[in-house]
Amino acid sequence: MTHLSTVGSQLEVPPSLVRISVGIEHVDDLLADLAQALASA
Repeated sequence: MTHLSTVGSQLEVPPSLVRISVGIEHVDDLLADLAQALASA
């Protein structure tokens, strides 16, 4: 489902939302990736 299909509805995703999807990575790898992403934002 694309977020564009919810524009104007109660399900609209706010632009300030940060979505994080994780899998089976080690927690240290996840934290490092998140820190890197935030540092470059």
